[in-house]
Amino acid sequence: MTTQETTSGNGKGGRRAVVVGGMRTPFVRAFGELIEMDAIALGCAAVSGLLKKLDLPIREVESIVWGGVILPGMAPNVGREIAIDLGLPPTVEAMTVTRACASGLQAITLGAAAIERGEVDVVVAGGADSTSNAELKFPQRLIHVMAPVALSRKSTPADYLGALMQLSPTRDILPSRPEIAERSTGQVMGEAAEEMAQRNGITRVAQDELAVRSHHRAAAAVASKRFQNEVVAVDTPKGERVYNDTIIRANTSLAQMAKLRPVFSRNGTVTAGNSSALTDGAAAVVLMSEEKARALGYKPQAAFKSWAYVAIDPRDQLLLAPAFAMPKALKLAGTSLRDIDVIDMHEAFAAQVLSVVKMLGSDAFAKQRLDRRKAVGDVDPERLNIHGGSIALGHPFGATGARMVTTVANELALGDKSLALLGICAAGAQGAAAVMERVS
Repeated sequence: MTTQETTSGNGKGGRRAVVVGGMRTPFVRAFGELIEMDAIALGCAAVSGLLKKLDLPIREVESIVWGGVILPGMAPNVGREIAIDLGLPPTVEAMTVTRACASGLQAITLGAAAIERGEVDVVVAGGADSTSNAELKFPQRLIHVMAPVALSRKSTPADYLGALMQLSPTRDILPSRPEIAERSTGQVMGEAAEEMAQRNGITRVAQDELAVRSHHRAAAAVASKRFQNEVVAVDTPKGERVYNDTIIRANTSLAQMAKLRPVFSRNGTVTAGNSSALTDGAAAVVLMSEEKARALGYKPQAAFKSWAYVAIDPRDQLLLAPAFAMPKALKLAGTSLRDIDVIDMHEAFAAQVLSVVKMLGSDAFAKQRLDRRKAVGDVDPERLNIHGGSIALGHPFGATGARMVTTVANELALGDKSLALLGICAAGAQGAAAVMERVS
């Protein structure tokens, strides 16, 4: 295992980065209501909604740090395109980062680090992805044969015809079927989740129970208007307005889940119901130095005590890295799992979440893999994903981390909870985690 770890806290002159507010678009199933909006348009919707909510003058924004996975080929620096499209001051510098499903959290912690180093005072950070607008990949043979002809001003129709004659219609022209698979191993993520379920003794019933709980808790959050200040309505190019998340199923049940067939193995346990869906959406937060926030009249919601990014062997359990990242973040924060009030874990698959939870509670895992004498601790289901998770809400890859930070910051700001722990698995066998604290 390799690790990269960072502890937040005192930067130059004791500076502390704080979360002032967050906002996201509705999360909708891919090829649904937001099909005509790419990652840039979705990002603009989230950021503009947040700036309006906070009544933050655009002249105060100094930087955008944005996360994404499915980046537009002709405009991969989505953060800078958002700044330009929204008419922010031309001096607002921006970058786009990618760490697979942890991209949103990566963007936020990079922004927090820049503030604590004294480089800036106000950062917009978050992420977006539109699976609906993923660019299809054509075979490289097609590119190698056709590009020289297409790029030459001297090419004639005969040149194009000659190039086409070199290509096989089925092998060289048709686009490849997109898959969320590891380049190094070829393993599809769902296959990895299936393998984890088998290795760790995670039953189909346990996975379905977690999925149902995720939907019911998310539905309860919507019914209680818990997300009312987190979700901004989006106007689509068709002139329609999308107000709400569309993946949540308030009335789903174990009986309904049990009817779904396994997707990745005939006798498997991973189904469409206990996995996160392909999703379009964006989420953003505003980070400020604590001094700047108070000077502008904002009440900080939360701050980061620590964050950690780790990587493990992708040939092992691909999605298990949060079981390494979360203990590391706790150690860097100088706290333990028993002190955590809220645990928010990305639900790529129920099997993945339950495997991580099992490892955190395992003495054997702690001794063999974490160099600890005892387990990190048991995760209380009542503290885990209390308002639902990615299975119910959806998972726009680059946006999930920012969605989690927004919800957790709001939860801490309510005042009856002090510490939260975040955990995210990511492609490439990576894991991300952070400890957040309430700011009084």
